[in-house]
Amino acid sequence: MMKCFALTGISPDVIQELHKGRPRTLELQSAHNVVTLAGLDPGAAVFMTSVDMEDLDPGDTGIIVEIIAISITMKRMMEFTQGYHFEERERMSARIKVRCIGSSLVKSVTHEGIMHPISVDVVKSACYHAG
Repeated sequence: MMKCFALTGISPDVIQELHKGRPRTLELQSAHNVVTLAGLDPGAAVFMTSVDMEDLDPGDTGIIVEIIAISITMKRMMEFTQGYHFEERERMSARIKVRCIGSSLVKSVTHEGIMHPISVDVVKSACYHAG
């Protein structure tokens, strides 16, 4: 069994593409996923699933990915209404390059709230991509 942080609500198409074994770069904007990534460095292993954060339970499946590169940025956006400045907004996002290292199954979930990363105990599959 392995303990790692979880990225939730990832598109099934993205997970399927990663499962083919090629590294891919993703941009994540969900607050809980950005919070999870903020404390990680390249080389960390992360569980990734299409299951929403609120629904993640033992028995759910996903993949384990290795973070190759990570960048967290703040974007400023201006909203305008009829030509007048209306409101300034900021959006934090995380760009990560990851590589799938195997399929996995959740055994237990620890979630202390939206501003804390979701931690899972997972069992790794016996089938891995050669790296």
